[in-house]
Amino acid sequence: MLHVVSSSSFALKSQEAGVDAVIAEGFEAGGHNGREETTTMCLIPQVIKAVEIPVVAAGGIASGAAAFASIALGADGFQCGSVFIPTKESSAHIKFKEAIITAKEGNTKLTLHEIAPVRLLHNPFYEAVVKAYDDGASVKELKLLLGRGRAKKGMFEGDLNEGELEVGQVSAQLNAITTAKDVVDTMMKEYNALATSNFQRY
Repeated sequence: MLHVVSSSSFALKSQEAGVDAVIAEGFEAGGHNGREETTTMCLIPQVIKAVEIPVVAAGGIASGAAAFASIALGADGFQCGSVFIPTKESSAHIKFKEAIITAKEGNTKLTLHEIAPVRLLHNPFYEAVVKAYDDGASVKELKLLLGRGRAKKGMFEGDLNEGELEVGQVSAQLNAITTAKDVVDTMMKEYNALATSNFQRY
C-alpha cells in the first residue's frame, strides 16, 4: 500500500501506520495538494531523510529530465499524473484536454486551502473562487460555492465555465494531444539518455 504525502511529518505517520511506501508529492501537482506548499525538489530529500521505506516522487514530473532529477535526489521511483490527461486514452473530456494544451505558465493556482487545497486551471469557476476570497467569504460560503460534482462537471463533462479543472503546473509544458505510449516513450528516451551520460545519483 502506498500513501500520498506532502510533508516529512506525514511521511513518518504513514510509515508508522504500516504503509509499504510513500508518494511524496510536491505542490506543483494538480488536484488536491498539501497545505505546506513544499516543492518536489525540496520535499523529496526531506522525506527520504525522514523515513526508511521507499519514496516515490510526484508533482511536476512530465519529462525524462524531471524523472531523472527525482531519482538523482534519491527517490526510488516517480509518478506522473497531469502529463497523461491530454492523451487519447484518458477519460478526461476533450474540452478539458484542449484547455490543458493551450495553458500558459502561471495559468494554474493552488486555492481553497481552508477546505482541501487544490490546484486549478484558470476558468470562470476559479475566478468566482478568487472573488469569494476578495469578498471575505467564510469557509461555509466557500463550501457552498464549491458544491458537489464540480470536478466531474469540468474534467469529465467538459463544462469549462462551471467545472473544476484540476491540473498541475506542467500543463504549461504540454502542447499536443498524444498517446500514453508516446508520453512514456519520449520520457524514457530522455531519461535513458541522461542515465547513460556522466550524471551520477547522489
